Amino acid sequence: MSKSRKRPDGNDKVTGQLAYLTDRTFPEMLYAKVLRSAYPHALIRSICTERAKELPGVKAIITHQDVSGVNGFGIITPDQPVFCDETVRFIGDAVAAVAATSVEVAEEAIKRIDVTYDVLPVLDDPVKSLAKNAPKLRDDGNVLYKKSFTKGDVAEGFKHCTAVVEETYHVPRQMHAYMETEGGVVVPEADGGITVYMGTQHGFKDQFQLSRILDVPKESIRIVSSPMGGSFGGKDELNVQPYAALLALKTNKPVKLHQTRAESVISSIKRHPMAITIKTGADETGKVIAHDVKIVADTGPYATLGPAILDFAVEHSAGPYRFEHIAVDGTSVLTNNAVSGEFRGFGGNQITFALENQMDRLAEQVGMCPLALRKLNLRGEHDLGPLEQRIVPTTGASDVLENVERLKDQLEFKKDHPFVRTGVGIAMAMHGGDALGVLDGAGGRLSLSDEGKIDVSFGFEEVGQGIVAVIEELTIAALQCDEDDITITIGDTNRVPHSGSTTASRGTSMVWHALERMKQEFKEKLCEQAALITDEPVNDLCLGTGGIYKGEEQVLTYRSLREQVTSEANVVVETTFDFPTTPDEVDGGHYLYTFAGVLAAVEVDLLTGQVTVTHLHQAISAGEVVNELGYKGQIEGGGVMSLGYSIMEDMGMEQGHYLKPNFDTYMLPTISDVPRLTVDSIEKLPDGDVHGPRGVGEIGTVAVAPAITKAIHDALGIWINKIPVDPSTILQAVEKEGATWWNEFENEQPIVSHK
Repeated sequence: MSKSRKRPDGNDKVTGQLAYLTDRTFPEMLYAKVLRSAYPHALIRSICTERAKELPGVKAIITHQDVSGVNGFGIITPDQPVFCDETVRFIGDAVAAVAATSVEVAEEAIKRIDVTYDVLPVLDDPVKSLAKNAPKLRDDGNVLYKKSFTKGDVAEGFKHCTAVVEETYHVPRQMHAYMETEGGVVVPEADGGITVYMGTQHGFKDQFQLSRILDVPKESIRIVSSPMGGSFGGKDELNVQPYAALLALKTNKPVKLHQTRAESVISSIKRHPMAITIKTGADETGKVIAHDVKIVADTGPYATLGPAILDFAVEHSAGPYRFEHIAVDGTSVLTNNAVSGEFRGFGGNQITFALENQMDRLAEQVGMCPLALRKLNLRGEHDLGPLEQRIVPTTGASDVLENVERLKDQLEFKKDHPFVRTGVGIAMAMHGGDALGVLDGAGGRLSLSDEGKIDVSFGFEEVGQGIVAVIEELTIAALQCDEDDITITIGDTNRVPHSGSTTASRGTSMVWHALERMKQEFKEKLCEQAALITDEPVNDLCLGTGGIYKGEEQVLTYRSLREQVTSEANVVVETTFDFPTTPDEVDGGHYLYTFAGVLAAVEVDLLTGQVTVTHLHQAISAGEVVNELGYKGQIEGGGVMSLGYSIMEDMGMEQGHYLKPNFDTYMLPTISDVPRLTVDSIEKLPDGDVHGPRGVGEIGTVAVAPAITKAIHDALGIWINKIPVDPSTILQAVEKEGATWWNEFENEQPIVSHK
């Protein structure tokens, strides 16, 4: 593989020629808006649409009474109402929707819909939501889901520990902040079906959910889901599709619904805030004996993927380490806050922040180097997985740790301003991908198009991650053809096979496995047809750039081959398969894992409290690199996203309302905040590993926060239990330790730089 090939859709994107789904327009198109709840928790007494109907240009108004099928959606369970009929449970709940001749008319019509509420008590704290006397958001209480895992006997284990650390860590609610907000167009078709041009991470899943809501056969719904301007997990669940679809069917007109940023903030899912209490004990050598973890996740009022995210956090509670005694209890709690759901890292970021901080504190208690303590407790190549399941053998953990340790030893110091403290931190992550202990279906198709191109079809979506480049690179390697010989078809349920969701860092792996299954049959069939046409021995023929070859000589172009074969005889090779899973019956245990070692260098301004990350290095073990530009882009982009998670971003809520309802107050990293970024890819896999390249869409986000907070500790000597680390946290520490530091200011302090 060339590994440095440019993205095939790159030029169109950077020149503005690529039309995103929200850019589409159609004749006679109407514009839609959704009325969201005025309160985070209330009973609906009445909905009156009469004043809105009188507004010129209003073509349709819909409420729960217009949902002919299931009035609910949700990947795991359809518990989130399309339209609320009796109770609203967060301020993003939908009550009504309007289609009109312009956006302005639709906005005015929404304002004229009169809804009468009886306000109910708001549960905005998951701990209070668990209290026995708390109001119930559901008949069966406020616990959505519980998950636990036990190995050994932690109570007995702690009896043998000479050092014990117990802390509670808090991680924030984070916005996905994709550049293209939710939206698109739904077009009614002449046959009674609809075409949905809206971004999603799984077109076939949307097709199923919409068919359930609309009460129509799923085959009557076509989902066109690519390209879109970002997702990061936030568009895996349905968002505005049901409203545009219902309005399109009611009006028999194309309906466009594109949320403003403020509308997106209110209604979209967010990363789960969690409170994680960990008690970890080790013996005098630093060997961890006992590890007790309690996780409380604020999932908001609806499930979406909250249970699966808690499963993931529980699974990764010991990360890349092997502990003798473990007890983990996780609880996903219902509140009237934002709906929490899938987000890049899928619960791994939260638990890794807590775990890696524990390891650093424990090292201090034992009196040993944090890296030495990690090495002592790392999983071995043939060890079982985090849930005691058999996994693919791996040396990834030790490989990435050696890499960042080597870099740390190369750091040197230079003198600078005495009011600036510097520090370096290292953290690790182990991240499960594919094969979550259950069957993980995928598929793909190879064919020769009428234009003589090799058409490569997958049911994946291009969300900005670069799956098109991966498909191109892997196809060229599999078939020995050239980029000009290929057309790639994705993101259209009428034209592609089912490949599963574009989530969980699974796309690269699934494409590789599908091509491995299809390539030989496809090459053989094309050569057989070419042999009949050219009278050349079939065993002498092979595929190459532009066509079929005998040795170095091209005997037939792909186009001429296609022209001489009937449509019925055209070569089409399709595969469906389930990704290999652990042979053990373990609920939620992955089979394949990727690993990250992260080094962060920071400068801390003692006068302003500002933390500046000056260098962020990541060593990634994820098998062979398919496309180097895309690979590094994923890791670097993930690093910057997690920089925001660490020191800037917190979508706080109070009484069910957002404290930062738009990007004018919600701080995101910009280009001026980006540090020096370096990435080392560790491609080696143990002998016998036949699972190919792994995806890296998430692993670059997982261990950044604990590396940054450890670097702050290295600079100031303070431990961080809560992110993001804002200037007030730093200034409070400066004030507390001020007398000591002021005396030290006579000598200039070093700042970390890289040779």
